[in-house]
Amino acid sequence: MPLHHATATLHGSDHRANPMHSLNNPALQEELVLPTDRLGDRPIPAETAYQLVHDELMLDGNARLNLATFVTTWMEEPARRLMTECLEKNMIDKDEYPQTAELERRCVSILANLWHAPDQDRAIGCSTTGSSEACMLGGLALKRRWARRRGAAGGSATRPNLVMGANVQVCWEKFCNYWEVEARKVPMEGERFHLSAEEAVARCDENTIGVVAILGSTFDGSYEPVAAIAASLDDLQTRIGLDIPIHVDGASGAMIAPFLDEDLVWDFRLPRVASINTSGHKYGLVYPGVGWVLWRDHDALPEELVFSVNYLGGNMPTFALNFSRPGAEVVAQYYTFLRLGFDGFRTVQRASRDIATDLADRIGQLGPFTLITRGDELPVFAFTTGPDISAYNVFDVSRRLRERGWLVPAYAFPENRRDLSALRVVVRNGFSHDLASLFLEDLSRLIPELDRQDGPLQSPDEGSAFHH
Repeated sequence: MPLHHATATLHGSDHRANPMHSLNNPALQEELVLPTDRLGDRPIPAETAYQLVHDELMLDGNARLNLATFVTTWMEEPARRLMTECLEKNMIDKDEYPQTAELERRCVSILANLWHAPDQDRAIGCSTTGSSEACMLGGLALKRRWARRRGAAGGSATRPNLVMGANVQVCWEKFCNYWEVEARKVPMEGERFHLSAEEAVARCDENTIGVVAILGSTFDGSYEPVAAIAASLDDLQTRIGLDIPIHVDGASGAMIAPFLDEDLVWDFRLPRVASINTSGHKYGLVYPGVGWVLWRDHDALPEELVFSVNYLGGNMPTFALNFSRPGAEVVAQYYTFLRLGFDGFRTVQRASRDIATDLADRIGQLGPFTLITRGDELPVFAFTTGPDISAYNVFDVSRRLRERGWLVPAYAFPENRRDLSALRVVVRNGFSHDLASLFLEDLSRLIPELDRQDGPLQSPDEGSAFHH
């Protein structure tokens, strides 16, 4: 969560309510003026409070037109109704809400089956507040297993490192910072925008707690070669004895590949994959925030990290960084699994990918843009301005699209490819072919106007930060 200074807003620190709120309420005889940065002196009517907050929130972008976020922005009315019915249920209270806990268990079982756990009875997992917490838990298990192995071998466990691509989500940088693990990030090089097997193995040593492989890079939507990385680590173990596990960060791809890329081997079918996470609130099709993390068996999750809580007169093992959180998202996840089934998920995800590839192809045909990816892995693609375009850049395009309500991030790539800046489009359930056509029309309409500029109005250094 972002940090905020507790200072008054620059534009003033009072709400001034519409006079009609006072006219309609005999208890309010004067203009209703309310502070924004401290508590008011007395209560106000619920509808007045609602309207004041509602009016401010109109300044937010339209979530359905937000092509930056991977997070689900549309669910069916029955799902919304279920979530409303469960908002007050605390997910941590397993004894008070045993059926919510049972739905969580069923979701873990469904994912274990979907990701081909070799022994479903031995696979273990839990819900989280999202993939960030799930990645933290996966990383903690890797670190503790490594420390145990080092201790058994009589070695030092003071200098752990984790190998990953420079394209990892920021949660992995946070994990390494918070838990004092060296982040060995493989930089991008040329047309390689993510981790490769060769580069991963080259950075492994006796202090490597694991390798993070991303099934669906947030920079461009591409899959990292999990099977090739696993094969190279197998070879490394054969040659020098290092046994280094893989955590698959499937925040998005772990809910795409099982349905659309069934022949792709990336999950627990690879013995070296120790754990997998995903975001239920991304392509799991649930509102934020819920994530999931699973380990292939009990050996992959060190016992000392697991706590027991009293549950229906017995004990239930738990592993989490957060404590209280609503059960609504877990219930919604089970509803979605029940509602769609395998074929339903395949249909929904196929529609998103078809829209992504079609829109990418049409943007590529416009002329000024060069595709980096085309949405044929994650339903996500990135594109940049062509080499002959000098009047504007991707940041100008992003800014102008925002004027029409489209939120499309523009960002520079990381170290070794800072020369490359791109726009990225995320296609989610609810973004239809019709909306894609409207987006393309607006983008096409902007090109003649942008061509009339004398040059780019915004440099990469002034561009928006990459958050997703």
